[in-house]
Amino acid sequence: MYQKFIINQNGTLKFGHVYLHKDLLGFGEKCCYGGGLWLIDEKRRAVLLYGRSFDFGPPNFDEVRHIEWSGIGGKPMPLFFLPHWPDENVLIPVYAKEY
Repeated sequence: MYQKFIINQNGTLKFGHVYLHKDLLGFGEKCCYGGGLWLIDEKRRAVLLYGRSFDFGPPNFDEVRHIEWSGIGGKPMPLFFLPHWPDENVLIPVYAKEY
């Protein structure tokens, strides 16, 4: 199992421990806004997002409207995207945006 995330058609960022990104989709859901991998950085007390989904493409964080925390223990934490993983010099904050 791998730590993966997707952003579905409703703008929900979902986390899980799955083999394939599509395994994070519920019945009737589509992954329109990509996905990637994640890990918890204990030192920063944050979740680091990186990479891209081979099935659904790179993540589009501008479309995130809701964050579903149950896939990583249910506790909200700061989120950061690392566009040049494994280089951690650039951290881009990720958050749910309102319409």
